Amino acid sequence: MSGLILAAPSSGAGKTTITLGLLRALKNAGHNVRSAKSGPDYIDPQFHAAATGRPCFNLDAWAMTPARIRELASGKGDLIIEGAMGLFDGAPPDGNGSSADLGRILGVPVVLIVDAKAMSQSIAALVSGFANHDPNVRIVGVILNRVGSDRHTAMLKAALVPSGIPVLGAIPRTDALSRPSRHLGLVQAGEMPDLDDFLNTAAELITKSVDLDALRNLIGADNDVGQHTSAPSDAPQKPQRIAIARDAAFSFTYAHDLAAWARSGATILPFSPLANDPVPEADRVILPGGYPELYAAQLASNQTFMQSLKKISQTSDIYGECGGYMTLGETLIDADGTAHKMAGLLGLTTSFQTRKLHLGYRRLQTCTGAKTFAGHEFHYATTLDAQGQPLFDVQDAEGRDLGQTGLVEGRVSGSFAHIIDEAPFPPIAKGRVQA
Repeated sequence: MSGLILAAPSSGAGKTTITLGLLRALKNAGHNVRSAKSGPDYIDPQFHAAATGRPCFNLDAWAMTPARIRELASGKGDLIIEGAMGLFDGAPPDGNGSSADLGRILGVPVVLIVDAKAMSQSIAALVSGFANHDPNVRIVGVILNRVGSDRHTAMLKAALVPSGIPVLGAIPRTDALSRPSRHLGLVQAGEMPDLDDFLNTAAELITKSVDLDALRNLIGADNDVGQHTSAPSDAPQKPQRIAIARDAAFSFTYAHDLAAWARSGATILPFSPLANDPVPEADRVILPGGYPELYAAQLASNQTFMQSLKKISQTSDIYGECGGYMTLGETLIDADGTAHKMAGLLGLTTSFQTRKLHLGYRRLQTCTGAKTFAGHEFHYATTLDAQGQPLFDVQDAEGRDLGQTGLVEGRVSGSFAHIIDEAPFPPIAKGRVQA
């Protein structure tokens, strides 16, 4: 497998901005470049896709089998994988699912991005420690970020000479590449009107500061490692019409799901609840996660959308994840305490008036025991009331019982968990309430 992982000792080192600048710089130079993102992340892949013009797949070493990861990583061109958190950071208790796990599974090297803002000779101990921590994880280069001057850069490079690990670039401190944020992280790619300028500015900085030829030599550029040929077993067995909500309120959809549905022959029918679009006639309707709490009043007033959703629930399967799940409920209370009437298809009342972080990987098994999935949860909403049949039995990454989550009513179902893939671990063994 050809490619490389851009990782760091910790979060906040500048991985995403450097990755975006590198992707756009390679694209602008005429190279065939594609990307992937480690772990469960919806926002960064949108920026990757904007930088390259190609879909960005998530590669999740906790939620996917090695075979599935290799399939999604296959393709032709320069593969750049953006790591998550620190290189060896993953799910508790042992760090399973880390970016380092991807390196082991794919056999690709790692370029370590180090925030050198408050560091000089100590960088040698840090880089050597990471390089020698695991012989199966190959660190083949370093990119120094937020260096203060040429003299600072020279000190850092001199300190790293004994390690034998080449310094591929040194990026100066700048405020030009900062991005706005909100409560779940950075704003989405579609919400930045100056995104293209941002990407080109990042590309110019990377082109000046990083040896792109040396970095591409580490990738094994333009090596064809196969195309996607298989579809996951949960893909539709026959062509279907799948209506998917897509707008600023509902945007958290994984590219690997869209690709699998396309390969199965399904017709994807996007629609916008915020634009008050009626739900298209379809076999399945999906309301993805996103930020419905920011648009709750608008959604509540969009009766063409709401009424069509209720109508199609009689003849089609509807599934909502996180924000989509809340929209299927009775009431959504925003941060100001205002209650907004939602679709009323599930007996659910949720609130943002009291924020509580729900975060982590989830082992999900339908309460019938029919299917198991690997998922992830990340939200601040609180469930005030949930009446009806639960959808999933749940465990966390450590196998601890979290009870039941989600609801199912007729052909309508949903939960706060974002499904990543079919579960790469055994089903939940303990007895459960049957649907």
